[in-house]
Amino acid sequence: MTTTSSPERIDSELTTQVAIIGAGPSGLLLGQLLSRAGIDNVIVERKSGDYVLGRIRAGVLEQGMVDLLREAGVSERMDAEGLPHDGFELAFDNRRVRVDLAGHTDGKQVMVYGQTEVTRDLMEAREREGGISYYEASDVTPHDLESESPSLTFQHEGKGYRLRCAYVAGCDGYHGVSRQSIPQERLKTFERVYPFGWLGLLSDTPPVTDELIYARHERGFALCSMRSENRSRYYVQVGLDEKVEDWSDERFWDELKRRLPEDVAETLVTGPSIEKSIAPLRSFVVEPMQYGRLFLVGDAAHIVPPTGAKGLNLAASDVNTLYRLLVKVFNEGRSDLIPRYSEVCLKRIWKAERFSWWMTSMLHRFSDEEDFEARMQLAELDYLTGSTAGLTTIAENYVGLPYEPLE
Repeated sequence: MTTTSSPERIDSELTTQVAIIGAGPSGLLLGQLLSRAGIDNVIVERKSGDYVLGRIRAGVLEQGMVDLLREAGVSERMDAEGLPHDGFELAFDNRRVRVDLAGHTDGKQVMVYGQTEVTRDLMEAREREGGISYYEASDVTPHDLESESPSLTFQHEGKGYRLRCAYVAGCDGYHGVSRQSIPQERLKTFERVYPFGWLGLLSDTPPVTDELIYARHERGFALCSMRSENRSRYYVQVGLDEKVEDWSDERFWDELKRRLPEDVAETLVTGPSIEKSIAPLRSFVVEPMQYGRLFLVGDAAHIVPPTGAKGLNLAASDVNTLYRLLVKVFNEGRSDLIPRYSEVCLKRIWKAERFSWWMTSMLHRFSDEEDFEARMQLAELDYLTGSTAGLTTIAENYVGLPYEPLE
């Protein structure tokens, strides 16, 4: 058992330019980009490195995030092992429609490469390049965020630390300390909680098709995804009262087959699950995304339902904005850009929130009845997938809208 000193005790004073709270992919990516630009940074994470790596998350990377990982110098394994996808399928009304991403976006693609692998690549790069990270830090507390000299205090391996910095990046997720450090009266929250969740299953089986399939069915939504050529990730919509332990592998596979087109279900290869979990769905945005010298990044500021594959990608676009802003601040003295962070990020965030909300609204079952809303879902899907303009709209949003410029 690790003992810690009292939160008030400071045994060591540290100094850096940017303090990053959270060692998930957004914190690590920001740290990697800043380090390559010669900007000193320290990462403080409350969980262990093994815990962070063990989280099963998204696996579809937008073109913009792929380019950003290449810019950060951590793309070698992604480029070798990732699966570039030129399209995906929408299944509804007992038929399948392919959305040609490349054809409707002048050649843009997405990359199937698991978030766990992105995190592993970033961790290894940070260790290799000598970046400083404190894992399993407790009592992480930001101070003096509206001053010119903010700091973090935290406990690590029985010692108390004060980390002085110029700026703080809050990359510690929805439940992290960063957003909680902002006075609530300074924030405005927008939220929608959906009346269902996703039951996900990971298995070492070949994917049922080469591309993702998003299926709308009268029994509920289903998704066929993948992590590699031999590892699959499948989801089915379930009620919020469902429990993972009530879903045997056999029950999951049977339900998935019912929701897929017959020709797909017949070729589905089943096998033992590696992991099963249920995730609730919600849309959440907080405004503004900054307070003094604290910048909120990723899930600390916004959540999207996973239907549009935007969660990790939105975090990457925040990182892109903050990284380029800080480079200009430190290298060019452009402190006038600091107030623009929230405005620039939110412009893209709300567009991604809209697309994720639309995908969720069109593909999930909201009622046990074949009601007016269900008919509207089918009519809209039929119209958009039968129109070049409609398919272009879907494709442009799926591959990711362009990053917003700072100036």
